[in-house]
Amino acid sequence: MSIASVDVIVTSPGRNFVTLKVTTSDGIVGWGDATLNGRELSVASYLSDHLASMLIGRDEDRIEDTWQYLYRGAYWRRGPVTMAAIAAVDMALWDIKAKKAGMPLYQLLGGASRDGVRVYAHASGTDFAALSNAITGYRELGFTAVRVQTGVPGLGQIYGVSAAGPGVRYDYEPAKRSGDRPAEEQWDTRQYLTHMPGVFAQIREEFGTDLRLLHDGHHRMTPIEAARFAKDIEPYDLFWLEDATPGEDQAALRLIRQHSTTPLAIGEVFNTVYDYQTLITERLIDYVRSAVTHTGGITAMKKILDFAAIYGIRSGIHGPTDISPVGMAAALHLDLAIHNFGIQEYMPHNEQTLEVFQTSFTFDRGFLHPGDQPGLGVELDEEAASAFEYTKAYLPVNRLLDGTVHDW
Repeated sequence: MSIASVDVIVTSPGRNFVTLKVTTSDGIVGWGDATLNGRELSVASYLSDHLASMLIGRDEDRIEDTWQYLYRGAYWRRGPVTMAAIAAVDMALWDIKAKKAGMPLYQLLGGASRDGVRVYAHASGTDFAALSNAITGYRELGFTAVRVQTGVPGLGQIYGVSAAGPGVRYDYEPAKRSGDRPAEEQWDTRQYLTHMPGVFAQIREEFGTDLRLLHDGHHRMTPIEAARFAKDIEPYDLFWLEDATPGEDQAALRLIRQHSTTPLAIGEVFNTVYDYQTLITERLIDYVRSAVTHTGGITAMKKILDFAAIYGIRSGIHGPTDISPVGMAAALHLDLAIHNFGIQEYMPHNEQTLEVFQTSFTFDRGFLHPGDQPGLGVELDEEAASAFEYTKAYLPVNRLLDGTVHDW
């Protein structure tokens, strides 16, 4: 058999997704996620204008060879656009192989290493009352781990914090449909560093020590600021501090490690194992945060996690709602199979998205399971997808109070 057709589907059921459909000569369909938040059409073009024709006639079973062909053969390697495109092809080929085998993908990856995948929710609020309400709601839903983000006095809207008022919310994250320009937000690190340790103290006082707490710094701190912050929050026993500094500066993690034992997670903007090489071999992080969708797919992500396992570093795969249900399913199959699993980010998709993508994964008392349907366990309804046209949307830009563009 061979690959007979390759199609790129762009749909926007509440937010934009790019999905690759690979069909074999005997009619088996594989799906891959190629969504790159705010730059979706770049990957769609890469796939349709450059990769699709190269795939026609190839043996769909030669997954490793196809991965190397697309990565090494292009000369221009790495980067989020290239790696998201390769990831989509890789996921689709694994989906096909598992469907041909008549088993869920995790069985081809060595079988289950656990019964379910612990996930964390996103609890946020503009003040502590709203944050507490959100945490309570997630605990009632069965979550055992929450990432907490909150407003900072004196600042306005902050990315990662729901402005929708009290209640359990999933929808703070999508890129804003703001025309041709991204929204702009303000930031002040000093106010943040002063405010946040007290928030964690309140959470521990109200919710006790059993709840696993995570926090995302969104790359906003300098190395010395991050070192101070990581040390200040040690008494509150965080599961991890994520993206404390910009990921590109790997030496910054050495400084944080010198001052704190707070576990560190980083990598959602990374695209290959080379971004992690120093961080893993020097044990500068505790959790690998890349998305399967942005890191070359299942083939590449498993290699990264196997490399991390040698150094006692665990997984924390990126999984917000800008990862489609196809990408989430790929992550869950890996999570279930690998030995060094840590935790999985989970933001449930909205009802419109789940009309377009039919999923088989299930949630039970804080754990997800990818299901036992052959393949990834996700199918795209092309007729439903056609009802939701692409709408330009961007993540916000962050500025300091004096107007300087800042990391977020």
